[in-house]
Amino acid sequence: MSTMIGRYNALKAHYLRARDPAEEEILSLEPKHGNWLRVGTLALSILGITVLRGLLPDSQTWWRSVVQQLYILPVIVGAVYFGWRGGLSAAAFVGVCCTHLVFMRAPYEGESSQLINFTLAGIATGILADGERKHKKALEKTTVELQRVYRELQENFERMKRSERLYAIGQMSAGLAHEIRNPLASIEGAAGILQEESCAGSRGREFLEIIQKESRRLNRMLTNFLEFARPRPPQYQSVDVGQILDSVMGLAAHAIGKKALTLRKVLPPSIPALECDPEQLKQVILNLTLNAIHAMPEEGEILLSACRQDGKMIIDVKDQGCGLNPEHLDHIFDPFFTTKEEGTGLGLPVAHQIVTQHGGVLAAKNNSDKGMTFSIILPLKHGMIV
Repeated sequence: MSTMIGRYNALKAHYLRARDPAEEEILSLEPKHGNWLRVGTLALSILGITVLRGLLPDSQTWWRSVVQQLYILPVIVGAVYFGWRGGLSAAAFVGVCCTHLVFMRAPYEGESSQLINFTLAGIATGILADGERKHKKALEKTTVELQRVYRELQENFERMKRSERLYAIGQMSAGLAHEIRNPLASIEGAAGILQEESCAGSRGREFLEIIQKESRRLNRMLTNFLEFARPRPPQYQSVDVGQILDSVMGLAAHAIGKKALTLRKVLPPSIPALECDPEQLKQVILNLTLNAIHAMPEEGEILLSACRQDGKMIIDVKDQGCGLNPEHLDHIFDPFFTTKEEGTGLGLPVAHQIVTQHGGVLAAKNNSDKGMTFSIILPLKHGMIV
């Protein structure tokens, strides 16, 4: 269970490195717009109180004291909106305005102590507001993280159920497939013997060719199915990924035919060795490359690349084909699922099985412009978890 969760989290990290924009917006509680409007409103309110206080005659000391107390409102509001810095700035602006009035008229008793109280109140309120803001932001972030983990667990549970079903089907069907191959080989052999004899007419020879062709196709399908149901364990050794890509490109070049396609390899200047089964890894990359060739139009480029990321090796096969219906992405690794007329639907499941045996992840996604990218994510060392 923990291994599958680790592999799934790796896949999510590779394809979902950026959070959902909606989630990022939730996490950001700082106002993005209207700050200047709030600052202007606070400044105007302080200036308004200052003007009102300046209009009162010196004889109305009580009213002047009442108006002086109104300064606390913009100071507190500034602290709530902008933290202790906002409260301190508002109190400083109040001090500047009061100092200007002092030069114009005589101050009343206790005015200086009130300015100090305003400053202390603004700083204290700002500190409390900052703490509340950080606490609320942490709660929002925790909520989003819990929702994401819950979605991952739900998806992982569905993957586990699918794996259990496939395991049961594979064990039950492997024996049946093995038994089918024996009479199928006899049929193909008998058809070959009859075809060599000249007694059959041209029409009969055509039917015999059909029998041989379909027998070979069924035999390939059964071979792939047995590889999927009873895969051999990997034989690990340290390999050069660049050499494997070169070998795949040489083999895949024969399948291009008359198409104007280009196979291109991209590797960093220095890339570490990878512990894997080289034949099985070559089988996986070749399968993905041949699929890309079949999916491509008459011209374009297929890009094979590899790079190191932390303790993982990521090998990508990117094509410029027509891509895949998003509804089919969840089923491409299911046995016998295919979108090709002559496909067996076992190539990708076998590739997925091999990568899983290596402790890695095989993932697919549609490109932003056109085509698809298949990514093989493997640990650099045998026994590590991606």
